[in-house]
Amino acid sequence: MTVARDSGPVLVPGTVPPRLWDCFDEALADVGAAWQQVAEDSPSQDEVRQHLVALGRAIRADRDHDHPGGDGLARTVLVRRLMELVRRAVLVRVGRLEPAPTAADLLALLARLEATHRAIEPDWAQHFADRLSGPDGMELVVEVAHDLRSPLTSILFLAETLQRGRSGPINAVQERQLGLIYSAAFGLSSLASDVIELARGGDRLVDLDPLPFSISDILESVRDIVQPIAEEKGLQVKLAMPTEDFRVGHPVALSRVLLNLTTNALKFTSEGFVEVRSDQRDGTRVEFSVRDTGRGIPPHAMLTLFEPFRRRQKQGEYAFSGAGLGLSICRKLVEAMHSTLKVDTSPDAGTRFYFELDLPLASERL
Repeated sequence: MTVARDSGPVLVPGTVPPRLWDCFDEALADVGAAWQQVAEDSPSQDEVRQHLVALGRAIRADRDHDHPGGDGLARTVLVRRLMELVRRAVLVRVGRLEPAPTAADLLALLARLEATHRAIEPDWAQHFADRLSGPDGMELVVEVAHDLRSPLTSILFLAETLQRGRSGPINAVQERQLGLIYSAAFGLSSLASDVIELARGGDRLVDLDPLPFSISDILESVRDIVQPIAEEKGLQVKLAMPTEDFRVGHPVALSRVLLNLTTNALKFTSEGFVEVRSDQRDGTRVEFSVRDTGRGIPPHAMLTLFEPFRRRQKQGEYAFSGAGLGLSICRKLVEAMHSTLKVDTSPDAGTRFYFELDLPLASERL
């Protein structure tokens, strides 16, 4: 993988007068003489002198502004350190000159130093691309997502603590603002979780063994989390509770799916409502659905709706998100619960995502 590197503006070196080149040569000698091998595995003076000679040649070389000096130089910590020492030594030597050099002459020398310094800077974009495409690329993604999720968890805890008045009374406006902070942080935390989940396959259930749970508790929890977003947009969040509430299944995965679908529905609905339903079907089967009164999904967007890392749509076109992780994870989690995530949509009439799960009554399993 190759990443284009933007090196920024490059100063065009002018003509450096001989007495400044003398200062430069003396500065190279000063750095070489001052270097001491302080440890057994540290660079020797011979190695340092070789690098200084190469630096001297690169800086003195006649280059145009598209090809600054630095070809063939090692991009190592040692070479960059020597470059810094040479630059300081040059400034010390130039500062002793009588009469002082003109600004134009000094700029000509500094431009050459800067051009070579930029040429040996590490290419961090390429380094990052190499890491991502390497054997541990996915692990790097997981580590970054974990680093993002940790502070977001703290924000969630603090926002909830403040919102519930545990640190003192708050007014209605502050409560609403804290709700928005909580919802935004929760959305970012969920995105980080989706990245981690996708890197690990995306179909691993947190609660591997079926557990007894309350469907109404899950639906109410989803509504509580998204309510600040809905109020901000002037939308209503409706719930349709089941006739028989306590079931046995995978509540964590079910909650994640319904929350992702509800958040997406609110994002693309400008007026009306979003409804989260659970309906009894034959036997122990329960259908879950999230319906909105938004603009619907156009046919061309349906083709890649559940694909992660979709190409970003052109401005004004329909797209759930640039990354598309939420719907991809939803489909994988629904499949892990032995079902299929389906969608019905029509222009200007809204969208409905739905799936059926086999959820025995909790009393039958206790």
